[in-house]
Amino acid sequence: MFSPSPSDGRHAVKQRRAVATFVALLVLGAAAAFFFVTSGHGSATAPAKWSFAPPMPHRRSYTASAQIGGKVYVATGMVGNTGRPLDLFERFDPATASWASLAPAPAAFSAAAGATLGDRMYVIGGNGAARDKDADGRQVYVYDVGSRHWTRLASLPAPRTNLAAVALGGKIYAVGGLDPFHATRTLFVYDPARNDWSRAAQLPEALHAVAAVAFKGEIWVIGGRDLAGTVTHRVWIYNPGRDRWRAGPRMPAPMETAGAAVAGDRIYVVLESVTLTYDARTHRWSRGPSLEVPRHALAVYAIGGTLYAMGGCVAPQLEDSSVVEKLRLS
Repeated sequence: MFSPSPSDGRHAVKQRRAVATFVALLVLGAAAAFFFVTSGHGSATAPAKWSFAPPMPHRRSYTASAQIGGKVYVATGMVGNTGRPLDLFERFDPATASWASLAPAPAAFSAAAGATLGDRMYVIGGNGAARDKDADGRQVYVYDVGSRHWTRLASLPAPRTNLAAVALGGKIYAVGGLDPFHATRTLFVYDPARNDWSRAAQLPEALHAVAAVAFKGEIWVIGGRDLAGTVTHRVWIYNPGRDRWRAGPRMPAPMETAGAAVAGDRIYVVLESVTLTYDARTHRWSRGPSLEVPRHALAVYAIGGTLYAMGGCVAPQLEDSSVVEKLRLS
């Protein structure tokens, strides 16, 4: 009969230990791989990140902007560290990843609101130089993409700056804003067929620096700063058919001077280091990746499955930026 020597026994123990170690490593490796994939850290499921796109030709914030035919038109604005209003007008084409300079706006002002009806961009309200009668806070201009011409339209019923504007159902809604010193509750409605403004049901609270989008046939007014100067996380939803407001789903963070855009069943809101997404299918807000360059008072648009964040004021330096970032949407 064969009797193992002490060295043979030690060798067997080493083999058993090696096998046990190998099995343990396999188990740990499988667990690590499972965590890596399910937590979104693997290369196949890497989380989305903002990346840089071609910058704007000029740095600026508090612009008025609109999307027409898959292109973004950005008008007016200001150079934040000087407060100088601008009459710049530029267009971004995502298909060619390029910017073009267009005919300047008829006046220089900032903190206006932009909206689109057909192939026309409307620039509404805003703060101009004290002596500029063409930028008194009530001004409304329209740019026709076909004729490449600016025209002045019927003025707002009252001066407004730092407001929002939304096109819905063939009309334009100008929401809240400063008067120009205090937050307001007004909702002005523009009828292009009559070239005049009327008043609709007031906001439930006075707000300025809001973001607003048309979503599911209604107007969503997101965040803003109230009459006491408090930044809010509230959302108000306006139904044009009923001329009524109701409370919407509150955001997980207060936001003002944010940019917002709609893509399918989702609303995207971007401000400095916060990106929020509201999903109408789950009725919930979620957080997304932070901008590489945190900015407020920026323009945000969703085009062709990509979210763009354009210009704005860099925090905390409070200097205007020409940076454009993009985020691929899932």
